[in-house]
Amino acid sequence: MMAKHWALDDIPWDRFDSTKVDPELLKVIKAAALVEYNGGDYAAYLCNVFSDDTEFQDAANQWAREEVQHGLALGRWAEMADPGFDFLASFRRFTDGYRLPLDAEESIRGSRSGELVARCIVEVGTSSYYSALGEATEEPVLRAVCKNIAADEFRHYKLFYKHLKRYLEREGIGRLRRVLVALRRIGESEDDELAYAYYAANGGDAPYERRRWSHAYAYRAFGYFRQKHVERGIAMTFKAAGLNPQGGLARMASRGAYRFLKYRRQRLAAEAA
Repeated sequence: MMAKHWALDDIPWDRFDSTKVDPELLKVIKAAALVEYNGGDYAAYLCNVFSDDTEFQDAANQWAREEVQHGLALGRWAEMADPGFDFLASFRRFTDGYRLPLDAEESIRGSRSGELVARCIVEVGTSSYYSALGEATEEPVLRAVCKNIAADEFRHYKLFYKHLKRYLEREGIGRLRRVLVALRRIGESEDDELAYAYYAANGGDAPYERRRWSHAYAYRAFGYFRQKHVERGIAMTFKAAGLNPQGGLARMASRGAYRFLKYRRQRLAAEAA
């Protein structure tokens, strides 16, 4: 029997401590709330791509309900931390400026296996990200929210990986294609979605400039990752790509990825200065 999923009422909202809110962390939480709350659109896209697979559609719709709950929890915390923040108004601003390809009937990754590799990579990033944010904050409510979300995202990774194995048996895409899809999805981490979410949540009346808002988000987000978060993320990425997650190449990639994050953040800081 499946364990009961956590609910918003399970979060200890009465323990909120405004003195422990980090204003820089608050900015990325606001952006994350908008992206998570948009889970319904992602489910619609996935159900189009897997139009004849009711087993996967059921899983995708349950996944989306949990993603929407993530957005509600983060949005509620952000409104507590900043009473001037209007979560739903910011979400409308976000979706007015950024839309997923909801009319797509085939995966933009070239195959269903490729789509599932990409979904695994997204869950790699989010499980590591919320683990890092939860450990970075001293605010007890946000820590509880991030802990629950990180656990969900790790479970979502396993969900998509299960369906990936099923489709690999049908489509048989090679390791090289899986690696290329993974690399492409990692490269999309600085695309318009996160940049526009950060802008919609924090931009005020300023105009949208992709480079400016992408860099503002990345500078803050990159600073919360530690070596252990990167190591876990690389291992999960290697597994989704069909590579050995515990081998020497994975360890080398972990060290390189962490050095790159620190270098990238230093460059963004210098640029801002």
